[in-house]
Amino acid sequence: MRPIIGIDFGTTNSVVTALGPTGEARVLRRATEEVFRSILCFWRDGAGHLRHAAGPDGIAAYLEDPLEARLILSMKSYLAQKSFQETRILGRPYGLEALVGLFLRELLAPFAAEMAGARVIVGRPVRFVGETADDVLGEARLRAGFAAAGLADVQVELEPAAAGHRFATSLTEAATVLVADFGGGTSDFSLLRFEPGRVTPLGHAGVGVAGDAFDFRIIDHVVSPLLGKGGSYTVMGTELPIPPGWYMSFARWHLLSLMRAPRTLRDIADVARNAAEPERLHQLIQLIEDEVGYELYRAISGVKAALSAKPRARLQFRHADFRVDTEIARTDFEAWIAPELRQIGAAVDAALADASLPAKQVDRVFLTGGSCLVPAVRRLFEKRFGKARVVAGGEFVSVAEGLALMGRG
Repeated sequence: MRPIIGIDFGTTNSVVTALGPTGEARVLRRATEEVFRSILCFWRDGAGHLRHAAGPDGIAAYLEDPLEARLILSMKSYLAQKSFQETRILGRPYGLEALVGLFLRELLAPFAAEMAGARVIVGRPVRFVGETADDVLGEARLRAGFAAAGLADVQVELEPAAAGHRFATSLTEAATVLVADFGGGTSDFSLLRFEPGRVTPLGHAGVGVAGDAFDFRIIDHVVSPLLGKGGSYTVMGTELPIPPGWYMSFARWHLLSLMRAPRTLRDIADVARNAAEPERLHQLIQLIEDEVGYELYRAISGVKAALSAKPRARLQFRHADFRVDTEIARTDFEAWIAPELRQIGAAVDAALADASLPAKQVDRVFLTGGSCLVPAVRRLFEKRFGKARVVAGGEFVSVAEGLALMGRG
């Protein structure tokens, strides 16, 4: 029997699993870690050669010299975007598929023995990220990224369906299950009918918002106003608003590094010369130039996690002369993410409609992914389906485990 490997290439984290000899899925760990950060870092060594590292090694390389390194985050968020063809990294052009391939090689390098001759099953979201996302293009690029890593023949399955297969191992009787999978970039929903020896897909839906969008709201409401958002500048006696598009990019991890383009920085500097509060725009420029995205990301993720456990949490972040020290109430956070919650609710309704099922005919609801820990997200499902039917688990590994289980056929 060929080995079976499941690979969950995620926006924020990636996980690799293997099907064990007795049919159970096990996570292939690096040291003690189950998840591997979906990050690439590039830098030039002392001889001027371009080097790269991924995951924890990439983070360590970046933190050693952030001004001279280039950190690539959220690669998966670009897959379905036709406008993104390539980027230049320290003077060298890279296509998206090549970047994904480099990352995957690093992710899989310790597991060469398990990968030899394996059947590989990989996940994809129901809907890729982006208002103009092309899902066909997204899957094609995903496959091309795996091909660039030496895996030209992979089986692609929907991520929520994979999580459903993992959840099915806990079922003791036939059931209709709604699986809600919350990643960094997408929220995906599958309705599945589990019966002894058979799984029947009933309906699917997805939306390109999830954890990253929640992070965006925190930055947009708390951090960006301190950097000039909502301010004004004057041109020939006319007061104009500071361009809000800068802050849309600043608050999104996968767009922040692109703001280091000389033209963007010149535009911000030009506006700062005539701004009512120029020092705020100068701080924005410094944060962009100094590549502080990762440190800011950690602070935002930390306060989001804290708000899942308690009603108030403090966001603290400091770089050079810029400082944030603000207490955030969970009620405010939930008000900020209300647009995303509505989109998630609409996608749940779309999955039910796709399956031609009313909510009352769903026996169980399985929530997985980091954002299902947000109380407002869980309440959304409890209101629709009843608290007793909603369970959560395997927040970071259930998709990868399910992918390996799907390989059994």
